[in-house]
Amino acid sequence: MNATWRTTSPPPAGPAAGAPARFDQVLARTRADNRAALATYLPAGYPNQAQSLRILHSLAEVTDVIELGWPYTEPMLDGPVIQQAGAQSLAAGFRVQHLLESIRSLATSPASVLVMAYFPPLYKYGLDRAAHDLAQAGAAGVILPDLPIEEADGWLTAAQQAGMHTIFVVAPSTSDARLTRICSAAGGMLYAPAVAGVTGSTGPLHNALPAFVQRLRAATDLPIGVGIGISNPAQAQEASRIADVTIVGSALLRAIDAAQGPRQQPEAAADFARALTAGLRRPGTPRAAA
Repeated sequence: MNATWRTTSPPPAGPAAGAPARFDQVLARTRADNRAALATYLPAGYPNQAQSLRILHSLAEVTDVIELGWPYTEPMLDGPVIQQAGAQSLAAGFRVQHLLESIRSLATSPASVLVMAYFPPLYKYGLDRAAHDLAQAGAAGVILPDLPIEEADGWLTAAQQAGMHTIFVVAPSTSDARLTRICSAAGGMLYAPAVAGVTGSTGPLHNALPAFVQRLRAATDLPIGVGIGISNPAQAQEASRIADVTIVGSALLRAIDAAQGPRQQPEAAADFARALTAGLRRPGTPRAAA
């Protein structure tokens, strides 16, 4: 893998200029430190907008990438923990303006921001409008777990015009021909599931994960993120041996929910992120081949 990773889109104009480059730089820096980057997931507006901002600001001090979820009523890839968190955000009055406010609030933080969105709410909001508004708020890219590459042209055009990365979640069953097409359209990184099924697993990582990541590396020079099923620091460390980005969501939400009260939630989130980060450095571990 090259030290300078490929991007597919120019940076947007305006206040968010350079957000995708910032994401690339964050990953280049962690690679130079011989460690995986840590990405933490939080649904925007969870458990309510004011508290969500407090948690995000606390996380941004100790994590490399913030993955902000766009709450949706039918999150097909998400297990019970994230489903419940998203439902709570919606019940608390989530609006897209809260997502944009959350992104803007992190503009001067050390962390880069990605948005995890399902396609239906994105489509309802309007693809061009969504890409423009998210880019102008400062999002580096959008993770789209339910958008097939065969149906992605409309979004890809909007994202490219706005200057954002599009990050695809790639299943191990993906054919070589389809993987080539995904890699040619993707930017920022590829997202590899650590387990089969939905988010929130507390079991072992899939034993075929290392071989799958190697297959992705043979197909692209983009960084590889591994998430879905990383539930503790030991698994984060395991993923960091093969991935450029280790992504944790449900386990973080469990740590937030276990806090004694709202005042303790931001620090509980940061403490959990610190515990994850501690194992991501790889002293004595050979770096991925260029």
